[in-house]
Amino acid sequence: MAENEIIAGLDLGTTKVCAIVAESTPEGLDIIGVGSVPSKGLKKGVVVNIESTMQSIRAAVEQAETMAGVEINSVYAGVAGSHVSGMNKDGVAAIQTREVTKADVERVLEQAQAVPLPGDRQVLHVLPQEYIVDDQDGIREPVGMSGVRLEARVHMVTAASTAVANLRKCAERCGLHVSDVVLQPLASADAVLSEDEKEIGVALVDIGGGTTDLILYVDGAVVHTSVIPIGGINLTSDVAQGLRTPMAEAERIKIKYGCSASHMVDEDETIEVPSVGGRPPRVMPRRVLCDIIEPRVEEIFHAVRHVIVETGFSDMLASGVVVTGGTTLLDGMPEHAEALLGLPVRRAAPSGIGGLIDVVRSPGYATAVGLVKYGESHIDGEEVDFVEEPEYSGVQTIRSGFGSRIGAWFREVF
Repeated sequence: MAENEIIAGLDLGTTKVCAIVAESTPEGLDIIGVGSVPSKGLKKGVVVNIESTMQSIRAAVEQAETMAGVEINSVYAGVAGSHVSGMNKDGVAAIQTREVTKADVERVLEQAQAVPLPGDRQVLHVLPQEYIVDDQDGIREPVGMSGVRLEARVHMVTAASTAVANLRKCAERCGLHVSDVVLQPLASADAVLSEDEKEIGVALVDIGGGTTDLILYVDGAVVHTSVIPIGGINLTSDVAQGLRTPMAEAERIKIKYGCSASHMVDEDETIEVPSVGGRPPRVMPRRVLCDIIEPRVEEIFHAVRHVIVETGFSDMLASGVVVTGGTTLLDGMPEHAEALLGLPVRRAAPSGIGGLIDVVRSPGYATAVGLVKYGESHIDGEEVDFVEEPEYSGVQTIRSGFGSRIGAWFREVF
C-alpha cells in the first residue's frame, strides 16, 4: 500500500456526515474505508454548531480509519448551501511569445476572476468552459497554439467566507488538514456522470438532506451551478406533522414505505405509524403517506425546472437529467421527475471505482465518492509518506506535510 496514494473525502451533510478513504492504484481508485454517522450541528449544509459538527466528524473518521487500517490526516471537504453561487465570466490576455504557454493560461484565468467581490465572499472554483485564440473558439487546451490574443470563458463559483472558514475550523480542530474545499454537486458529478453525458449536455440534480444542488454541463463544461434550499429533511418534517409521529419515526417510515407518486401505490396497502405521548400506534393507508410526500417532491422538481428554464440551456440537455443523493432512493422518484421535468431522467450511484463497491453503490454516497475522485485528479505532486505505527496498533499512518506537523503537535500537547 505504501507505493500507492491514499485520499480521504469528508462529506458534511445536513442528515449525515460521511468519511471515505480511497487508494489510488495503477488500475484505478479503490474504496478501502467508509464511515457514516448521523449529522449534528449542520443545517442546510452550513455549520450551526461547531462542537456537535466536530463530534460527527470524529465519529465518521474513526469508522473509516478502522475499516481502512490507516490514520487520516488530510481530507477533501465538500461544501454546499444557499450561500453558494455561480456566474459565467470572460477573461482576455495578450500572448507574450506568440505561442500560448501555461503562464498565459494562468494569467487569463486570473483576469477572468478579477471581479469585485464583497468582503464576505471567496472564490471556490474557476472552471474553464472554452478558450479562444484570436478568432478560433471552442479550444479546450490552448497551450502550444500560435496567436496574439487569448480569451477564456469560465464558470466561477463563490461561497460565503464564514461558512467555508467554519467548515475548515471543524475539520482542523479534529486534527485534519483540509487539502481543498470542493463544491458538493461538482464532486457528485465526478462520481455519477459519464464524459459522454457531459459532452452532449446534462443536468445533475443532487437531492440531499438539507438542499437540492443543481449543476449543468454543456459541451463538456460547467455552465451553471445553483442550490435550492429544500431537501429530504423537509419531506421528513412533512411526514412527522402529517402523521403526527416523532421525527425519527417519520424518517424511518419515509425510507421504508415512502413513494414520490401516490398513484403508484395500491389502495389496500397499510402501514403502522407510532404515535407521540404514549398513545398506541395507528394503522393507516400507505397512500396517505405518499399524499404527504408527493407535493414536496413536486415543489423540488418545479424549482429545478424553473432554474433550468431560466438559465436558457434547457434545449441543450440532450442527455436529460441525472438525479442522485439519498432522497432519490424513494420509490418512483425518477419516473415522477421525468413527468414533471419533461426530460429523460435516470437515478445514478457512484461508478468507476473498485474496492468496497457494494458499500458505496448508492446515490447517498455520490458526494463522498466524488470528493476522493476529485482529490485523485487534483493531486499536484504532493509527497505522501507512510509511517508504520508500533506493532501493537496494527495501523498504518499517512503523514503528509501539514498533517504530519499537526499530528506531532497533538502528541506533544496531549
